[in-house]
Amino acid sequence: MDTMTLGNVDISRVVELPPTGLPRDIIFPDVPMEHWRAHESWLAPDFVDLAADEVRTMIQTWVLRSEGRTILIDTGIGNGRERPHMPFFHHLDTEYLGELAAAGVRPEDVDTVICTHVHGDHVGWNTTLVDGEWRPTFPNAQYVISRADFDYWNPENGHRTRSGPKMANVFEDSVAPVHRAGQTVLWEGDHYDIDAQLRLEPAPGHTPGSTVVRLRSGTDRALFAGDLLHSPLQFAEPHDSPCFDEDEDRARIARRRVLESAADEGALLFPAHFPGAGAAEVRRDGDRFAVKEWAAWR
Repeated sequence: MDTMTLGNVDISRVVELPPTGLPRDIIFPDVPMEHWRAHESWLAPDFVDLAADEVRTMIQTWVLRSEGRTILIDTGIGNGRERPHMPFFHHLDTEYLGELAAAGVRPEDVDTVICTHVHGDHVGWNTTLVDGEWRPTFPNAQYVISRADFDYWNPENGHRTRSGPKMANVFEDSVAPVHRAGQTVLWEGDHYDIDAQLRLEPAPGHTPGSTVVRLRSGTDRALFAGDLLHSPLQFAEPHDSPCFDEDEDRARIARRRVLESAADEGALLFPAHFPGAGAAEVRRDGDRFAVKEWAAWR
């Protein structure tokens, strides 16, 4: 189990799906191969396999223990989901709850679930199927979701989205049930404080309500960046975008802003899907960024 402590916050990494290769030309269809080749020396083998033409990714949850509370950042894909247009997410059967237990977390122990955004690989374990009904997995938790994303992905509102059918059933089975149970906090504005050490801040673009979690504890700093970055390539090429961004221009602005903040504050940056070390300190490199140091787990 990967763990570390930043200030007074303990962090654990819980993996739902281990590192997996996905087709590069599907994940980053508009990024030229030259960008990957230029950075292959430090991206391979953890983040790219150019021989197989694959980008490597993983599905994980960050578990934070802060001020006596147990907090999850994103809950992965979930088991038994009907995802007809997302084969990678369809009818999984993983040991996620067992991995949480190995980290010392029972469902009833969780106080807060932070959803950095409403995509199917970030909200799946919000619920589990019990007697044919989707129910909150974490019965004592508040599920903190940006109102912008809640409204955007609610099918009752009829928004036309870039993701289209890839989001089939996600809101209905992973978000609506916790809202009906009265366990959601729909936040809006320029920030939302979880506690004195953890703050949510809007970073729209990937989705309208995409959120970063800012940790400030003692002299330590961290940013949990959700899907603002899908590959460390985007440190060096922050203009490069994946196929998943609802608004690429706004996502680029948010990505640069978060990278600048991480570099200037010396914050450890935790994107949602990086395999390998999973997190890094970054530094400015002209108008780009570079890895200063990868995270050290114990």
